[in-house]
Amino acid sequence: MKYFSPTLPLFILLLNACTLTKPANQLPVGKGEKHLKNLQQLTFGGDNAEAYWSFNGKMLTFQSNNTAWGLQCDQIFTASIKQLQDSGFKPSLISTGDGRTTCSYFMPDNKHILFASTHLGAKSCPAAPELKGAYVWPIYDTYDIFVSDLSGKITKQLTNAPGYDAEATISPDGKKIIFTSTRSGDLELWIMDIDGNNQKQLTFGLGYDGGAFFSPDSKKIVFRSSRPILPEEVAKYKDLLSRNLVEPTQMEIYTMNIDGTNLKQITHLGKANWAPFYHHDNKRIIFSSNHKSTKGYDFQLYMINEDGTGLEQITTESIFNSFPMFSPNGKKLVFSSNRYNGGTRATNLFIADWVD
Repeated sequence: MKYFSPTLPLFILLLNACTLTKPANQLPVGKGEKHLKNLQQLTFGGDNAEAYWSFNGKMLTFQSNNTAWGLQCDQIFTASIKQLQDSGFKPSLISTGDGRTTCSYFMPDNKHILFASTHLGAKSCPAAPELKGAYVWPIYDTYDIFVSDLSGKITKQLTNAPGYDAEATISPDGKKIIFTSTRSGDLELWIMDIDGNNQKQLTFGLGYDGGAFFSPDSKKIVFRSSRPILPEEVAKYKDLLSRNLVEPTQMEIYTMNIDGTNLKQITHLGKANWAPFYHHDNKRIIFSSNHKSTKGYDFQLYMINEDGTGLEQITTESIFNSFPMFSPNGKKLVFSSNRYNGGTRATNLFIADWVD
């Protein structure tokens, strides 16, 4: 679903093997960040998040609300890592520039990008939710999923059901798309063919199922989920959902097969555990969590085995690290962080070599 950074109360290219052996803007990693090497900052201002690799490992697509680019709310951009190394470079706009967008992902041909947008609902940015005493995410019912070419021309609309359709990602084998939808009355995971056909519901438990990604072998799905149980929790969840809102303060990481079978809860940490992504070995999962935080918004990256054992902290620097994604060959990690932002509220994109 969206960027979550400390601008909000609670929380937001393959570097070609022939590129520089020592990046020009190499930054020191935080104490204890032993899995990260050759850290580089790729964006410089605004909230930049959900940066995901192209299938050939040469490009990134991401969302940004950088006001220096004339933005009022999130739009979708793409660029190569080399282009992003230039702090004065403005990436190519892929979305229409109208409405609000989220959750972009490269199509298998590396020439098209999938994303969710509200632009058919209105050209203006939808209003941010205001709910006194609570931190909530908007579930805009005008979100639908589109495909654009690299020039920014929309070539296809993949969803048009009433309600929220967003958070779409694509299987590494290029055959399936997983996404979150409210079309059945709750925030559930749905799967469809790469062309948008054969849309099928996969989850059925009450709660927010979203932010799903496929395993490298395309056989499993990892995602975040809330599961309200107590009567007051259920009542609050349903009330917020009726207003197109969700409170993402209690989420755990789950996995299942791509047909929805073998559903398993992986984390039991409490608080907000989200933005999961499989390691290249199909056995470990990296994710963002604030379970150690006393204030709620100290998000660090962690890794855990698929059976729920071996929890390991990956990042230690700053109070927000999220949206990790390994490159197709597993050698690089891209993520969002508010480290090195000069005391501002900016959340930027970073890339690093992954050291196992």
